[in-house]
Amino acid sequence: MTANALPDLTDYDAVLFDLDGVLTPTAEVHMHAWQTMFTQLFTEWDVDPAYTERDYFDYLDGKKRYDGVASLLRSRDIEVPWGHPDDEPAANTVCGIGNRKNTYFEAVLREEGIAPYPGSLALMDLLDAAGVPISVVSSSKNAQEVLTVAGIRDRFPVVMDGVIAERDNLSSKPAPDVFVEAARMMGVDPARSVAVEDALSGVESAAAGKFGLVVAVDRGAGAEALFGAGADIVVNDLGEFVEPNVADEEPTA
Repeated sequence: MTANALPDLTDYDAVLFDLDGVLTPTAEVHMHAWQTMFTQLFTEWDVDPAYTERDYFDYLDGKKRYDGVASLLRSRDIEVPWGHPDDEPAANTVCGIGNRKNTYFEAVLREEGIAPYPGSLALMDLLDAAGVPISVVSSSKNAQEVLTVAGIRDRFPVVMDGVIAERDNLSSKPAPDVFVEAARMMGVDPARSVAVEDALSGVESAAAGKFGLVVAVDRGAGAEALFGAGADIVVNDLGEFVEPNVADEEPTA
């Protein structure tokens, strides 16, 4: 679509953004960390079938870390103790395995840094100029660190992340809890707001929360699957809402 064919997001009361894969290319870092960790784990445990990229989109993308671990293990008929969030990364528990993955992610983030997608940054600028409030709705416990490293933390008065979700016992995406709670924290009506996602579980979450417009950014999940999950619009880059040429730029760390 061209910018002229897309709806004007400044007509809405608020825009709620997922983080990884929507504002920053950290989804790629997460994908690599999950693949590295699960490939090693499945080799050690002689698990069949082996981990594939599709596993990320089907079982991990958009979910809270431990929920994703449990979901993927369940797909291989594997059950391990849930454990505790303080479990060491070497522990063969859901929490330990999730923490193991996080050590890979944090190492890459520290070493390589991260920058927002230029198209996403341009859309944030447009919304800010129009006085439209924005927030972040992420399942990641790393959201605050990612936003800080990317230099955009101060743009978001409200950040609903995995830390808050765990503290308040909010169900993971695809349940609507985190998006609905973020809208409540912002003081806006979901029906008058936009939710922006790239994960199938996130799109389902926003659709279940009855948001006025659900925008999906296709970073690999596939347009057909995103529409099937409840997206109203699918774009390749959020710069399409501003001007087409912005979407062609590449983020630099």
